[in-house]
Amino acid sequence: MKIKLLMNLAIAAMVALVFSSCLKTEDEKVYTAAEEIALRKAYLDTLAARGHDIDTLENDIYYVMMDDESEGDLAKAGDTLTVGYAGYFIDGVLFDSSELSSTNGKMTFILEHEEYRMIPGFEAAMKVLNKGARAQFVIPSELAYGSNGSGRIPPYQTLIFVIKMHEIKPS
Repeated sequence: MKIKLLMNLAIAAMVALVFSSCLKTEDEKVYTAAEEIALRKAYLDTLAARGHDIDTLENDIYYVMMDDESEGDLAKAGDTLTVGYAGYFIDGVLFDSSELSSTNGKMTFILEHEEYRMIPGFEAAMKVLNKGARAQFVIPSELAYGSNGSGRIPPYQTLIFVIKMHEIKPS
């Protein structure tokens, strides 16, 4: 029991050290590629330690299915999707959500359509969801905003999305 407590404290201290050493301003944390990888690994280790079954897509997107009340076919390119989502930085800070950016708390878009392009990791995540499914996705920066960042998203930022698939209209 003491060994487990010491291990948890050591991991917490390492994560705190990495977070505190990466401060750019009071509000924005900027990481290097190596720091991003270490933080993502620590985050995934925490999910595994909590007993979550972590699956991986071929492009290193990790996910945990949260609801078993799903039905029907998986989403595919050209389908019109209606989802609810919340996007977080790896430190748990919310940066966007469908609740904040739409009047009904849902976003509707056509998957892999030129006019509605999402970050590659978000679009890949849609393809493992069917109606009613809810999952948490861990998307590395190279499938999000990469080494440049964008707007409020700093460079080398792993993004966490919790996504609920409300509806799939086949193309």
